[in-house]
Amino acid sequence: MIRLSAFADESDNSLEGQIAALKRNGLSLLEIRNINGKNVMELTDDEAKAIRARLDEEGIKMWSIGSPIGKKDIALSEEEHLADARRGCELAKILGAENIRCFSFYNVPENNAHDKMIDLLKKFVAIGKEYGIRFCHENDKGLYGDNLARTKDVLDNVPGLYSVYDPANFLQVGEKAADTLAALADRAFYFHIKDVVAETGELVPAGYGDGDLKGLVSRIKDDKVLTVEPHLKIFDGYVLNDSTVLKTKFKFTDNVTAFDTAIAAIKKVLGEVGYTEKEGVFVK
Repeated sequence: MIRLSAFADESDNSLEGQIAALKRNGLSLLEIRNINGKNVMELTDDEAKAIRARLDEEGIKMWSIGSPIGKKDIALSEEEHLADARRGCELAKILGAENIRCFSFYNVPENNAHDKMIDLLKKFVAIGKEYGIRFCHENDKGLYGDNLARTKDVLDNVPGLYSVYDPANFLQVGEKAADTLAALADRAFYFHIKDVVAETGELVPAGYGDGDLKGLVSRIKDDKVLTVEPHLKIFDGYVLNDSTVLKTKFKFTDNVTAFDTAIAAIKKVLGEVGYTEKEGVFVK
């Protein structure tokens, strides 16, 4: 069984708009990142409680906190990094999420800080266990765990750290889909779904690039969640999370159309691999 989640902030900045985007596309899982003009980590307890209550009313579950935890300079104090991890767990409990997306820091080699990085990630995992929350490492460009070798290094050396596999991010640092799929896809706890044309770096809907999304889905043997992260058009929260220029191949008039196109694209891939949509889930 495969379930789809999404970064619905790419359709609309507001909570109501994100709810509408999910329901319009038959999704009942959200990976929260930015909402009502705030990054998720900036939410107060009361704001998080109100979001949870509204999602409960609509039958939408919080799959993961799409946090920027670990997307900071490794040279910052351990206390600051660990405070981020603990606050993320507090928010996850309020919002009803069991997973937190995290990263493996900027400037690790430059600061000769490999041991510090590994130690911090181990402490993230330990904090997560206190709250019953999984920390899930995403391979993202510019951070330590961006390519195949360093992502493996992180996962091999931090027991209990889960993996979020992002095919487009690997392509953007020069890796080949065949290599990363063979080495890491089976280790992924869940997936971020976006695709890219390797030669140009242009982001495209799933199946239109070189990420071998069909091969990715074909490797899935058990229950998994795919979080759709379109990146097909600039959205309000993009600059809060990424300092790079968003290069896209196709042009969309609005974020709603871009978001819906991304959902339709991965549904098409799932259908081509033999999955059928039944009551909001995909089964073979």
